[in-house]
Amino acid sequence: MEVEELTAVRPSYRQVEWQKLAFYGFIHFGITTMMNREWGNGSESLTVFDPQALDCQAWVALFKRSGMKGVILTCKHHDGFCLWPSNYSQQTVAHTPWREGKGDLVKELSEACHEAGLAFGIYLSPWDQHAPSYGTGQAYDEVYVGQLTELLTQYGEITEVWLDGANGEGPNGKRQFYDWQRYYRQIRQLQPNAVIAVCGPDVRWIGNEAGHTRENEWSVVPRELLDAEKTAKKSQQTDTTAFRKTMTSTEADLGSRFALAKYTSRKELAWYPAEVNLSIRPGWFYHPEEDDQVKSAETLFSLYRRTVGGNATFLLNVPPMPDGRIHPKDQQSLTQLGQYLKPLQEDLPQYQGYLKASSQNADWDQDCLQQLAGESYWQPAASDREPWLTLTFPQPTRINTVILQEEIRKSQRVERAVLYYEKADKDCFLAEIGTVGHQKIIDVADITTKRLKIVFLAYRQYPTIKKFYVRYLEK
Repeated sequence: MEVEELTAVRPSYRQVEWQKLAFYGFIHFGITTMMNREWGNGSESLTVFDPQALDCQAWVALFKRSGMKGVILTCKHHDGFCLWPSNYSQQTVAHTPWREGKGDLVKELSEACHEAGLAFGIYLSPWDQHAPSYGTGQAYDEVYVGQLTELLTQYGEITEVWLDGANGEGPNGKRQFYDWQRYYRQIRQLQPNAVIAVCGPDVRWIGNEAGHTRENEWSVVPRELLDAEKTAKKSQQTDTTAFRKTMTSTEADLGSRFALAKYTSRKELAWYPAEVNLSIRPGWFYHPEEDDQVKSAETLFSLYRRTVGGNATFLLNVPPMPDGRIHPKDQQSLTQLGQYLKPLQEDLPQYQGYLKASSQNADWDQDCLQQLAGESYWQPAASDREPWLTLTFPQPTRINTVILQEEIRKSQRVERAVLYYEKADKDCFLAEIGTVGHQKIIDVADITTKRLKIVFLAYRQYPTIKKFYVRYLEK
Protein backbone atom coordinates (compact mmCIF):
# COMPACT_ATOMS: atom_id res chain seq x y z
CA MET A 1 0.00 0.00 0.00
CA GLU A 2 1.28 3.47 -0.92
CA VAL A 3 1.98 5.88 1.92
CA GLU A 4 -0.55 8.30 0.43
CA GLU A 5 -3.22 5.69 1.13
CA LEU A 6 -2.06 5.38 4.74
CA THR A 7 -2.00 9.11 5.44
CA ALA A 8 -5.42 9.54 3.86
CA VAL A 9 -6.86 7.74 6.91
CA ARG A 10 -7.60 10.50 9.41
CA PRO A 11 -9.60 11.02 12.60
CA SER A 12 -13.08 12.45 12.90
CA TYR A 13 -13.69 15.67 14.81
CA ARG A 14 -15.05 13.68 17.77
CA GLN A 15 -11.92 11.50 17.88
CA VAL A 16 -9.59 14.52 17.84
CA GLU A 17 -11.49 16.19 20.69
CA TRP A 18 -11.62 12.96 22.71
CA GLN A 19 -7.87 12.41 22.40
CA LYS A 20 -7.24 15.83 23.92
CA LEU A 21 -8.74 14.57 27.20
CA ALA A 22 -5.70 12.30 27.59
CA PHE A 23 -6.48 11.26 31.20
CA TYR A 24 -9.92 10.70 32.73
CA GLY A 25 -11.62 8.70 35.44
CA PHE A 26 -13.80 5.59 35.56
CA ILE A 27 -16.22 5.07 38.46
CA HIS A 28 -17.44 1.55 39.15
CA PHE A 29 -20.15 1.90 41.77
CA GLY A 30 -23.45 0.16 42.33
CA ILE A 31 -25.39 -2.34 44.36
CA THR A 32 -22.54 -4.87 44.36
CA THR A 33 -20.38 -2.25 46.08
CA MET A 34 -22.68 -2.64 49.10
CA MET A 35 -22.14 -6.41 49.10
CA ASN A 36 -18.35 -6.46 48.63
CA ARG A 37 -18.69 -8.29 45.35
CA GLU A 38 -17.10 -7.66 41.98
CA TRP A 39 -20.13 -8.82 39.99
CA GLY A 40 -23.77 -9.15 40.91
CA ASN A 41 -26.31 -11.53 39.41
CA GLY A 42 -29.42 -9.36 39.17
CA SER A 43 -31.16 -10.72 42.25
CA GLU A 44 -29.70 -8.28 44.80
CA SER A 45 -32.03 -6.67 47.33
CA LEU A 46 -32.48 -2.98 46.65
CA THR A 47 -32.65 -2.23 50.37
CA VAL A 48 -28.84 -2.43 50.66
CA PHE A 49 -28.19 0.60 48.44
CA ASP A 50 -28.00 3.66 50.66
CA PRO A 51 -24.66 5.53 50.33
CA GLN A 52 -25.25 8.21 52.94
CA ALA A 53 -21.95 10.09 52.43
CA LEU A 54 -22.07 10.23 48.62
CA ASP A 55 -20.96 13.63 47.32
CA CYS A 56 -20.37 13.90 43.57
CA GLN A 57 -18.81 17.34 43.88
CA ALA A 58 -16.16 15.84 46.18
CA TRP A 59 -15.49 13.09 43.61
CA VAL A 60 -15.11 15.63 40.83
CA ALA A 61 -12.89 17.93 42.89
CA LEU A 62 -10.56 15.02 43.64
CA PHE A 63 -10.44 13.91 40.01
CA LYS A 64 -9.71 17.44 38.89
CA ARG A 65 -6.85 17.72 41.43
CA SER A 66 -5.40 14.51 40.02
CA GLY A 67 -5.15 15.99 36.53
CA MET A 68 -8.12 14.17 35.02
CA LYS A 69 -10.15 15.88 32.30
CA GLY A 70 -13.32 13.80 32.51
CA VAL A 71 -15.29 11.01 34.22
CA ILE A 72 -17.14 7.92 32.97
CA LEU A 73 -19.77 6.37 35.26
CA THR A 74 -20.95 2.74 35.22
CA CYS A 75 -24.60 3.74 34.96
CA LYS A 76 -25.58 0.06 34.73
CA HIS A 77 -23.27 -2.90 35.21
CA HIS A 78 -23.96 -6.54 34.34
CA ASP A 79 -26.29 -6.98 37.35
CA GLY A 80 -28.82 -4.64 35.73
CA PHE A 81 -28.97 -2.12 38.60
CA CYS A 82 -29.52 1.40 37.24
CA LEU A 83 -28.00 4.43 38.94
CA TRP A 84 -30.78 6.58 37.50
CA PRO A 85 -34.58 6.15 37.74
CA SER A 86 -35.05 4.30 34.45
CA ASN A 87 -38.55 3.74 33.12
CA TYR A 88 -37.42 0.41 31.68
CA SER A 89 -36.58 -1.39 34.93
CA GLN A 90 -37.64 -1.71 38.56
CA GLN A 91 -34.02 -2.43 39.56
CA THR A 92 -33.07 1.23 39.98
CA VAL A 93 -32.17 3.87 42.56
CA ALA A 94 -35.85 4.91 42.58
CA HIS A 95 -36.66 1.77 44.58
CA THR A 96 -33.88 2.09 47.15
CA PRO A 97 -33.65 3.90 50.51
CA TRP A 98 -31.03 6.31 49.09
CA ARG A 99 -32.38 9.86 48.91
CA GLU A 100 -35.76 8.29 49.88
CA GLY A 101 -36.06 6.91 46.36
CA LYS A 102 -35.71 10.33 44.78
CA GLY A 103 -32.01 10.14 43.94
CA ASP A 104 -30.39 10.14 40.52
CA LEU A 105 -26.64 9.51 40.63
CA VAL A 106 -26.20 10.06 36.90
CA LYS A 107 -27.76 13.51 37.25
CA GLU A 108 -25.70 14.43 40.30
CA LEU A 109 -22.41 13.39 38.72
CA SER A 110 -23.10 14.82 35.27
CA GLU A 111 -24.02 18.18 36.78
CA ALA A 112 -20.92 18.18 39.01
CA CYS A 113 -18.73 17.40 35.99
CA HIS A 114 -20.24 20.06 33.78
CA GLU A 115 -19.99 22.69 36.55
CA ALA A 116 -16.30 21.85 37.04
CA GLY A 117 -15.49 21.81 33.33
CA LEU A 118 -14.90 18.04 33.15
CA ALA A 119 -16.20 15.85 30.35
CA PHE A 120 -18.87 13.28 31.27
CA GLY A 121 -19.26 9.81 29.82
CA ILE A 122 -21.48 6.79 30.39
CA TYR A 123 -20.96 3.03 30.66
CA LEU A 124 -24.11 1.04 29.94
CA SER A 125 -23.61 -2.71 29.99
CA PRO A 126 -25.45 -4.49 27.18
CA TRP A 127 -25.44 -7.64 29.33
CA ASP A 128 -28.22 -7.39 31.91
CA GLN A 129 -28.67 -10.28 34.35
CA HIS A 130 -31.86 -8.79 35.80
CA ALA A 131 -33.91 -7.97 32.69
CA PRO A 132 -36.42 -10.81 32.00
CA SER A 133 -36.28 -10.02 28.28
CA TYR A 134 -32.51 -10.55 28.04
CA GLY A 135 -31.85 -13.30 25.51
CA THR A 136 -35.15 -12.88 23.66
CA GLY A 137 -33.81 -10.70 20.86
CA GLN A 138 -35.72 -7.58 19.84
CA ALA A 139 -37.66 -7.29 23.09
CA TYR A 140 -34.45 -6.76 25.05
CA ASP A 141 -33.01 -4.47 22.39
CA GLU A 142 -36.03 -2.22 22.94
CA VAL A 143 -35.19 -2.08 26.65
CA TYR A 144 -31.50 -1.39 26.03
CA VAL A 145 -32.12 1.31 23.41
CA GLY A 146 -34.71 2.86 25.71
CA GLN A 147 -32.19 3.07 28.56
CA LEU A 148 -29.53 4.38 26.20
CA THR A 149 -31.94 7.07 25.03
CA GLU A 150 -32.68 8.13 28.62
CA LEU A 151 -28.97 8.56 29.34
CA LEU A 152 -28.28 10.41 26.10
CA THR A 153 -31.13 12.90 26.41
CA GLN A 154 -31.42 13.79 30.10
CA TYR A 155 -27.87 14.55 31.25
CA GLY A 156 -26.33 17.15 28.98
CA GLU A 157 -23.36 16.62 26.70
CA ILE A 158 -21.94 13.09 26.69
CA THR A 159 -18.31 12.77 25.60
CA GLU A 160 -17.88 8.98 25.55
CA VAL A 161 -20.18 5.97 25.50
CA TRP A 162 -18.36 2.88 26.81
CA LEU A 163 -19.85 -0.35 25.43
CA ASP A 164 -18.63 -3.47 27.21
CA GLY A 165 -18.45 -6.70 25.22
CA ALA A 166 -19.36 -9.05 28.11
CA ASN A 167 -22.11 -11.38 26.90
CA GLY A 168 -23.56 -14.05 29.17
CA GLU A 169 -26.76 -16.01 29.42
CA GLY A 170 -29.98 -14.47 30.66
CA PRO A 171 -32.32 -15.96 33.29
CA ASN A 172 -34.01 -17.84 30.45
CA GLY A 173 -30.76 -19.56 29.50
CA LYS A 174 -30.52 -17.64 26.24
CA ARG A 175 -27.77 -15.35 25.04
CA GLN A 176 -28.56 -11.99 23.52
CA PHE A 177 -27.05 -11.03 20.19
CA TYR A 178 -26.66 -7.30 20.45
CA ASP A 179 -27.89 -5.02 17.67
CA TRP A 180 -24.70 -2.94 17.66
CA GLN A 181 -25.58 -0.96 14.52
CA ARG A 182 -28.85 0.15 16.04
CA TYR A 183 -27.07 1.27 19.20
CA TYR A 184 -24.55 3.25 17.12
CA ARG A 185 -27.29 4.98 15.14
CA GLN A 186 -29.04 6.05 18.33
CA ILE A 187 -25.84 7.46 19.83
CA ARG A 188 -24.92 9.30 16.63
CA GLN A 189 -28.39 10.81 16.40
CA LEU A 190 -28.64 11.95 20.03
CA GLN A 191 -24.99 12.73 20.87
CA PRO A 192 -23.14 13.20 17.56
CA ASN A 193 -19.91 14.36 19.25
CA ALA A 194 -19.65 11.39 21.61
CA VAL A 195 -17.08 8.71 20.82
CA ILE A 196 -18.20 5.09 21.08
CA ALA A 197 -15.56 3.00 22.80
CA VAL A 198 -14.45 -0.66 22.93
CA CYS A 199 -17.41 -2.32 21.18
CA GLY A 200 -17.68 0.75 19.00
CA PRO A 201 -16.14 2.38 15.92
CA ASP A 202 -14.28 5.29 17.53
CA VAL A 203 -12.02 4.09 20.36
CA ARG A 204 -10.07 0.80 20.53
CA TRP A 205 -9.50 -1.20 23.69
CA ILE A 206 -5.74 -1.54 24.19
CA GLY A 207 -6.24 -5.30 24.61
CA ASN A 208 -5.77 -5.83 28.37
CA GLU A 209 -6.70 -4.40 31.76
CA ALA A 210 -3.19 -4.50 33.19
CA GLY A 211 -1.87 -1.22 31.80
CA HIS A 212 0.39 -2.84 29.19
CA THR A 213 1.08 -0.70 26.13
CA ARG A 214 2.82 -1.21 22.82
CA GLU A 215 6.21 0.30 22.07
CA ASN A 216 4.75 1.63 18.82
CA GLU A 217 1.04 2.40 19.00
CA TRP A 218 -0.60 3.16 15.66
CA SER A 219 -4.01 4.77 15.26
CA VAL A 220 -4.23 3.69 11.60
CA VAL A 221 -5.04 -0.02 11.85
CA PRO A 222 -6.95 -2.74 9.97
CA ARG A 223 -10.67 -2.01 9.86
CA GLU A 224 -11.41 -5.55 11.01
CA LEU A 225 -10.32 -4.51 14.53
CA LEU A 226 -13.56 -2.57 14.85
CA ASP A 227 -15.27 -5.93 15.42
CA ALA A 228 -12.60 -7.54 17.61
CA GLU A 229 -14.37 -7.05 20.97
CA LYS A 230 -17.93 -7.63 19.74
CA THR A 231 -17.64 -11.36 19.09
CA ALA A 232 -19.90 -13.16 21.57
CA LYS A 233 -17.75 -16.29 21.80
CA LYS A 234 -14.77 -14.16 22.89
CA SER A 235 -16.69 -12.12 25.44
CA GLN A 236 -16.22 -12.16 29.19
CA GLN A 237 -18.79 -14.34 30.95
CA THR A 238 -17.48 -14.41 34.51
CA ASP A 239 -15.27 -12.26 36.68
CA THR A 240 -11.76 -13.70 36.70
CA THR A 241 -8.33 -12.24 37.35
CA ALA A 242 -7.07 -14.17 34.33
CA PHE A 243 -9.42 -12.30 31.96
CA ARG A 244 -8.22 -8.96 33.31
CA LYS A 245 -4.76 -9.90 32.07
CA THR A 246 -5.86 -11.59 28.83
CA MET A 247 -5.19 -9.68 25.65
CA THR A 248 -7.50 -9.41 22.68
CA SER A 249 -6.49 -7.07 19.89
CA THR A 250 -3.18 -8.41 21.11
CA GLU A 251 -0.82 -8.27 18.19
CA ALA A 252 2.29 -6.33 19.15
CA ASP A 253 2.32 -4.69 15.73
CA LEU A 254 -1.04 -3.38 14.54
CA GLY A 255 -0.08 -0.60 12.19
CA SER A 256 3.43 -0.70 10.71
CA ARG A 257 3.83 -0.82 6.95
CA PHE A 258 4.82 -4.47 7.32
CA ALA A 259 1.67 -5.28 9.32
CA LEU A 260 -0.52 -3.47 6.81
CA ALA A 261 1.15 -4.92 3.71
CA LYS A 262 -1.72 -7.30 2.95
CA TYR A 263 -4.22 -4.44 2.75
CA THR A 264 -4.59 -2.87 -0.65
CA SER A 265 -6.97 0.00 -0.02
CA ARG A 266 -7.51 2.64 2.61
CA LYS A 267 -11.11 1.38 2.76
CA GLU A 268 -9.70 -1.64 4.57
CA LEU A 269 -8.13 0.61 7.22
CA ALA A 270 -9.59 2.76 10.00
CA TRP A 271 -8.53 5.50 12.37
CA TYR A 272 -9.05 3.57 15.60
CA PRO A 273 -7.00 5.02 18.48
CA ALA A 274 -6.29 3.15 21.71
CA GLU A 275 -7.59 3.63 25.23
CA VAL A 276 -5.94 2.03 28.27
CA ASN A 277 -8.39 1.17 31.05
CA LEU A 278 -6.98 0.24 34.44
CA SER A 279 -8.12 0.27 38.07
CA ILE A 280 -6.28 1.97 40.91
CA ARG A 281 -6.95 -1.27 42.86
CA PRO A 282 -6.87 -4.95 41.83
CA GLY A 283 -10.66 -4.99 41.44
CA TRP A 284 -13.01 -2.66 39.62
CA PHE A 285 -15.45 -2.26 42.50
CA TYR A 286 -14.42 -1.35 46.04
CA HIS A 287 -13.28 -4.12 48.41
CA PRO A 288 -11.94 -3.26 51.89
CA GLU A 289 -9.41 -6.10 51.72
CA GLU A 290 -7.70 -4.18 48.89
CA ASP A 291 -7.08 -1.03 50.92
CA ASP A 292 -3.39 -1.91 51.15
CA GLN A 293 -3.13 -2.56 47.40
CA VAL A 294 -3.84 0.93 46.08
CA LYS A 295 -1.43 1.92 43.33
CA SER A 296 1.01 4.60 44.41
CA ALA A 297 1.23 8.02 42.80
CA GLU A 298 4.64 7.01 41.43
CA THR A 299 3.16 3.94 39.76
CA LEU A 300 0.28 5.94 38.32
CA PHE A 301 2.66 8.60 37.03
CA SER A 302 4.72 5.95 35.28
CA LEU A 303 1.52 4.52 33.75
CA TYR A 304 0.50 7.99 32.61
CA ARG A 305 3.81 8.54 30.85
CA ARG A 306 3.53 5.17 29.09
CA THR A 307 -0.12 5.51 28.06
CA VAL A 308 -0.76 9.19 27.39
CA GLY A 309 2.86 9.41 26.31
CA GLY A 310 2.43 6.44 24.00
CA ASN A 311 -0.38 7.64 21.71
CA ALA A 312 -3.19 6.30 23.90
CA THR A 313 -5.55 7.74 26.50
CA PHE A 314 -5.58 6.68 30.16
CA LEU A 315 -8.91 5.70 31.75
CA LEU A 316 -8.25 5.15 35.48
CA ASN A 317 -10.92 3.49 37.60
CA VAL A 318 -11.44 4.79 41.15
CA PRO A 319 -14.17 2.84 43.03
CA PRO A 320 -16.00 4.58 45.90
CA MET A 321 -16.71 2.83 49.21
CA PRO A 322 -20.23 1.66 50.19
CA ASP A 323 -20.97 4.97 51.94
CA GLY A 324 -20.10 6.84 48.72
CA ARG A 325 -16.76 8.28 49.81
CA ILE A 326 -13.46 7.57 48.07
CA HIS A 327 -11.01 5.90 50.41
CA PRO A 328 -8.29 8.16 51.88
CA LYS A 329 -5.50 6.03 50.38
CA ASP A 330 -6.97 6.45 46.89
CA GLN A 331 -7.33 10.16 47.56
CA GLN A 332 -3.70 10.41 48.65
CA SER A 333 -2.39 8.69 45.51
CA LEU A 334 -4.53 10.81 43.21
CA THR A 335 -3.68 14.10 44.89
CA GLN A 336 0.04 13.35 44.70
CA LEU A 337 -0.35 12.26 41.08
CA GLY A 338 -1.82 15.67 40.31
CA GLN A 339 1.32 17.29 41.68
CA TYR A 340 3.51 15.07 39.48
CA LEU A 341 1.44 15.92 36.41
CA LYS A 342 1.46 19.69 36.84
CA PRO A 343 4.74 20.25 34.95
CA LEU A 344 3.36 18.27 32.02
CA GLN A 345 0.04 20.08 31.93
CA GLU A 346 1.25 23.65 32.42
CA ASP A 347 3.32 26.06 30.34
CA LEU A 348 6.69 26.60 32.02
CA PRO A 349 8.71 29.61 30.79
CA GLN A 350 12.07 28.15 31.82
CA TYR A 351 11.70 25.44 29.15
CA GLN A 352 10.75 27.70 26.28
CA GLY A 353 13.33 27.52 23.54
CA TYR A 354 13.85 28.75 20.00
CA LEU A 355 12.85 26.35 17.25
CA LYS A 356 14.73 26.02 13.99
CA ALA A 357 14.01 23.64 11.13
CA SER A 358 16.02 22.08 8.31
CA SER A 359 13.32 23.32 5.95
CA GLN A 360 9.70 24.33 5.89
CA ASN A 361 6.81 23.89 3.57
CA ALA A 362 6.53 26.97 1.39
CA ASP A 363 3.24 27.90 3.07
CA TRP A 364 4.92 28.38 6.45
CA ASP A 365 7.19 31.09 7.84
CA GLN A 366 9.58 31.18 10.78
CA ASP A 367 7.13 33.01 13.05
CA CYS A 368 4.59 30.25 12.57
CA LEU A 369 7.24 27.67 13.45
CA GLN A 370 7.95 29.50 16.71
CA GLN A 371 4.33 29.44 17.76
CA LEU A 372 3.56 25.72 17.26
CA ALA A 373 0.36 26.28 19.19
CA GLY A 374 -3.34 26.17 18.52
CA GLU A 375 -3.86 25.23 14.90
CA SER A 376 -0.18 25.53 13.91
CA TYR A 377 2.14 22.68 12.99
CA TRP A 378 5.41 22.21 11.13
CA GLN A 379 6.11 20.19 8.04
CA PRO A 380 9.33 20.17 6.00
CA ALA A 381 9.78 20.94 2.34
CA ALA A 382 8.91 18.09 -0.01
CA SER A 383 12.55 17.81 -1.11
CA ASP A 384 13.88 17.45 2.47
CA ARG A 385 14.64 13.72 2.86
CA GLU A 386 16.07 13.84 6.39
CA PRO A 387 14.27 16.74 8.07
CA TRP A 388 15.17 17.96 11.53
CA LEU A 389 14.16 20.39 14.24
CA THR A 390 16.36 21.99 16.88
CA LEU A 391 15.26 23.50 20.19
CA THR A 392 17.75 26.02 21.62
CA PHE A 393 17.47 27.44 25.15
CA PRO A 394 18.68 30.86 26.36
CA GLN A 395 20.91 29.09 28.91
CA PRO A 396 21.92 25.51 29.73
CA THR A 397 18.78 23.70 30.90
CA ARG A 398 18.38 20.53 32.93
CA ILE A 399 15.96 18.03 31.37
CA ASN A 400 14.96 14.37 31.61
CA THR A 401 11.82 14.34 29.47
CA VAL A 402 11.11 15.22 25.85
CA ILE A 403 7.56 15.59 24.53
CA LEU A 404 6.45 15.43 20.91
CA GLN A 405 3.04 15.75 19.32
CA GLU A 406 1.96 15.17 15.76
CA GLU A 407 -0.89 17.06 14.13
CA ILE A 408 -3.12 13.97 13.97
CA ARG A 409 -5.71 15.77 11.88
CA LYS A 410 -3.15 15.16 9.11
CA SER A 411 -2.94 11.46 10.08
CA GLN A 412 -0.08 9.67 11.87
CA ARG A 413 3.23 9.78 10.01
CA VAL A 414 6.41 9.46 12.10
CA GLU A 415 7.91 5.97 12.08
CA ARG A 416 11.44 6.56 13.40
CA ALA A 417 13.44 9.50 14.76
CA VAL A 418 16.63 10.12 16.73
CA LEU A 419 17.22 12.69 19.46
CA TYR A 420 20.57 14.39 20.06
CA TYR A 421 21.74 16.90 22.67
CA GLU A 422 24.55 19.40 22.50
CA LYS A 423 27.61 18.71 24.64
CA ALA A 424 30.88 20.61 24.15
CA ASP A 425 29.60 21.92 20.80
CA LYS A 426 28.90 18.39 19.54
CA ASP A 427 25.68 16.50 18.90
CA CYS A 428 25.54 13.47 21.22
CA PHE A 429 23.02 10.63 20.95
CA LEU A 430 20.18 10.86 23.47
CA ALA A 431 17.39 8.49 22.37
CA GLU A 432 15.75 6.75 19.43
CA ILE A 433 11.98 6.57 19.07
CA GLY A 434 9.41 5.02 16.78
CA THR A 435 5.85 6.31 16.53
CA VAL A 436 4.65 9.63 17.94
CA GLY A 437 0.95 10.14 17.25
CA HIS A 438 -1.05 12.44 19.48
CA GLN A 439 1.70 12.51 22.08
CA LYS A 440 5.05 10.89 22.79
CA ILE A 441 6.61 11.32 26.24
CA ILE A 442 10.23 10.23 26.10
CA ASP A 443 12.11 9.50 29.32
CA VAL A 444 15.77 10.35 28.69
CA ALA A 445 18.97 10.55 30.72
CA ASP A 446 19.22 13.42 33.17
CA ILE A 447 21.22 15.98 31.20
CA THR A 448 21.95 19.70 31.13
CA THR A 449 22.16 21.13 27.64
CA LYS A 450 21.56 24.24 25.64
CA ARG A 451 20.25 22.54 22.50
CA LEU A 452 18.25 19.48 21.40
CA LYS A 453 17.93 18.15 17.89
CA ILE A 454 15.49 15.61 16.49
CA VAL A 455 16.11 14.01 13.10
CA PHE A 456 13.26 12.23 11.33
CA LEU A 457 14.60 9.15 9.57
CA ALA A 458 11.42 7.31 8.55
CA TYR A 459 7.94 8.70 8.03
CA ARG A 460 4.88 8.51 5.81
CA GLN A 461 5.17 11.30 3.19
CA TYR A 462 6.43 13.92 5.68
CA PRO A 463 6.21 14.53 9.42
CA THR A 464 3.67 17.01 10.79
CA ILE A 465 4.85 18.18 14.22
CA LYS A 466 2.52 20.14 16.49
CA LYS A 467 4.65 20.27 19.66
CA PHE A 468 8.32 19.77 20.58
CA TYR A 469 9.26 20.71 24.13
CA VAL A 470 11.06 19.44 27.23
CA ARG A 471 10.62 19.15 30.99
CA TYR A 472 12.48 18.11 34.09
CA LEU A 473 10.16 15.79 36.05
CA GLU A 474 10.43 14.33 39.52
CA LYS A 475 9.95 10.63 38.75
